[in-house]
Amino acid sequence: MTTRTGSTPAPEASPSPSPERRSWLREHSELGVCVLLSALGAVVLTDALTMDVDLTQRGPVGPRTVPLVVGAGLLLIAALLAVDVLRGGRGEAEGGEDVDLSEPADWRTVLLLAGIFLGSAVLIEPAGFPVAGALLFWGAAFALGSRRTDRDPLIAAVLSLLTYVVFDKLLGVPLPGGPLMGVL
Repeated sequence: MTTRTGSTPAPEASPSPSPERRSWLREHSELGVCVLLSALGAVVLTDALTMDVDLTQRGPVGPRTVPLVVGAGLLLIAALLAVDVLRGGRGEAEGGEDVDLSEPADWRTVLLLAGIFLGSAVLIEPAGFPVAGALLFWGAAFALGSRRTDRDPLIAAVLSLLTYVVFDKLLGVPLPGGPLMGVL
């Protein structure tokens, strides 16, 4: 039989983090935002540095300039936020000025909006921007609670056509017109 003198038994490995560690993570949850900002900054910088700009470079400020500034800014903000959080800084909780924080999230509306957005993204090429945009505007109004079927489709169609004209004709950003552009 062996006797231990002055030693404590080795702690057993537990599958879940200790309560102290979990508490520290909860108190410093903003570090997750720092990780997200750092990852996003690294992706932006990587894309900017690997960008092929031989044909588009026309002076000292080229297509890499803005992505490099944005990527460096994201990394800087992530570092400053991490330092602030580790020094004890905390974000203020939502005051709920116009939101009832005791109510659960409205996942039906979120899923409807996501479905409408994805549907319009799928329809934009075959149906054209005016049709896909009108369905997007009308569907978003419906998902957010408007039930005016006499007014909403007309407003959605006007908004979609106006957006198409502004981007395609005035700004020179080509948008797919779809089969209706031959009629209009």
